[in-house]
Amino acid sequence: MSIKKMTKDELELLSHKDITNLLLEEKGKQNTADLFNKIINLLELPTSTFDQKIGDYYTSLTTDKRFILLEDGKWDLRSRYTSDKVIKVEEEEEEEEEEEEEVEEETSDYDSIANDDDESDLDDDDDDLKDLVVLDEDEMDSE
Repeated sequence: MSIKKMTKDELELLSHKDITNLLLEEKGKQNTADLFNKIINLLELPTSTFDQKIGDYYTSLTTDKRFILLEDGKWDLRSRYTSDKVIKVEEEEEEEEEEEEEVEEETSDYDSIANDDDESDLDDDDDDLKDLVVLDEDEMDSE
């Protein structure tokens, strides 16, 4: 069904992402601001909604797998692009995850070495605390 033929009541039943999907199906590539302005106009929302909700709207598009942000800063439907582009993005994400795992392994190795040294440090810390005096607030005020 064409978005232009839908009533305001029908549109209100859809999420902003679903309306975005319909807009992109009909017209193709569009930037975030244009898409959100069209949604605001279709739903007859106050213009202040743009400034208040544009960040949330952008975030929702980035997390929805139906959409892809192109190099020119415009959104389009991911289904219009070949899978090799999608695979490249997934491969990059896997590489980043592998790098994070390596860092975690290195950190855990360091922690186990550091913990061996920490035990001897604890004894030294107790010596530092033996001269510590704890004061109440009342005692501090009187000084």
